[in-house]
Amino acid sequence: MSVKGIDVSHWQGVIDWPAVAASGVKFAIIKAGGSDAGFYRDSCFERNYWGAVNAGLEVGAYYFIGPKMLTKKDAEADAERFFQIIKGKKFSMPIYLDVETSDPKEKERATEAAIYFCRYLEARGYFVGIYASDLSGFRDRLDVSKLYDFTLWVARYGKKPQHVKNFDVWQNSSTGKVSGIWGNVDLDQMTRDLPGIIRKAHKNGY
Repeated sequence: MSVKGIDVSHWQGVIDWPAVAASGVKFAIIKAGGSDAGFYRDSCFERNYWGAVNAGLEVGAYYFIGPKMLTKKDAEADAERFFQIIKGKKFSMPIYLDVETSDPKEKERATEAAIYFCRYLEARGYFVGIYASDLSGFRDRLDVSKLYDFTLWVARYGKKPQHVKNFDVWQNSSTGKVSGIWGNVDLDQMTRDLPGIIRKAHKNGY
């Protein structure tokens, strides 16, 4: 299967979600917040969440971590912040940890912290995944061999991911054009029925 989706944040501004849905987009992964610039909630998260849900899209969320999430304590603190943003909402797509800024020299610690982050949210009933780029993320900043317990969302433009062997969502462009969105938007393809899995397992509020 190959299902068309997008991921968005406040950078896309005000989105016409019915137009997005009418264009053939089936899912959206929405930025909830992060810790890369202090701790924050994305300013458009609520509007984007409800807009996408009401337009009939399958919806997930992601949290962009900063470079200092390298210990169990830090990972659980970030996971709790993510939980506080998304609690009470349903997500038919996974909720994701976004890893982009850690020091490659801290690869081992970053990988262990990512596992702690995911396990913390799994214990709260969430279906959790990890997002990173194929090479600068899953190869250089993380040890992907330790992460296949989680669903993976991989960024690689121009060609399919080479380093990550098993993934369910592929971000294949950062310059996509979609009706209802002004300017560029990230494009994604889903290759497994994640919403079906999540609903059947009663995860993410289902």
